Amino acid sequence: MLFYGYNLPEFHDCFRAFTNWQREILNSFDVPYTNGYTEGVNNKIKVIKRNAYGIRNFERFRNRILHVMA
Repeated sequence: MLFYGYNLPEFHDCFRAFTNWQREILNSFDVPYTNGYTEGVNNKIKVIKRNAYGIRNFERFRNRILHVMA
């Protein structure tokens, strides 16, 4: 709250974000797990999709994802 004396909107936005998400941010230090695995899977799917160059057959696309993730 020391920064409220300054007229910097970045600090106000940061402070507002922290106060809105305070419980979730503090809980992230207490729990031993993250969503890193899920984010990695999503990233791999996006890479496959980007490299697919418009695969028209959804079943092939699905099979490719399942093959890479296996």
